[in-house]
Amino acid sequence: MSMNQKQIETVSRVEGLALIVERVYNVPQQLVWDAWTQPEHVSLWWGYGGVPLYVCDVDLRQGGSYRYVQKGEDGTEYPFIGNYREVVSPKRLVYTQIFDIEPFNQHESVTYDTFEEIEGEKTKLTSRTEFKSAEALQGSLDTGMEQGAIDSMERFAKHLEKMEKL
Repeated sequence: MSMNQKQIETVSRVEGLALIVERVYNVPQQLVWDAWTQPEHVSLWWGYGGVPLYVCDVDLRQGGSYRYVQKGEDGTEYPFIGNYREVVSPKRLVYTQIFDIEPFNQHESVTYDTFEEIEGEKTKLTSRTEFKSAEALQGSLDTGMEQGAIDSMERFAKHLEKMEKL
């Protein structure tokens, strides 16, 4: 395997009260932005366990909101809601996130997504989710958020490959 063909992987780390997940995609910035923000794409890759979203409502503008809902095999709903604080296409997205189930819905996190163009044909996506307390961060880690975020980034990569072939 040559240096150019080395396996691209998703990297995650905890820094202070933040979970940071990063990956470089071999596609242009605008394509990454579109697939990351448009509901017809998000519903196919976002979330835990590869279960497609059965609700994916997006009002992508500053002050707008979103609602994502997954449904488990047993019919249990897993809703996520939030508001967009900043939308700078195709470079930056800032939004709140709440896992809308007791007691988790007491904890709102803020996510900062940056889309950095590399050599005009690649995009580095950095997703930084900040929590208000160490307890909120640990609670999210305990529910599998970190692995879920990594899995979503991996599914996102496969979705981008399909998009690029269209």
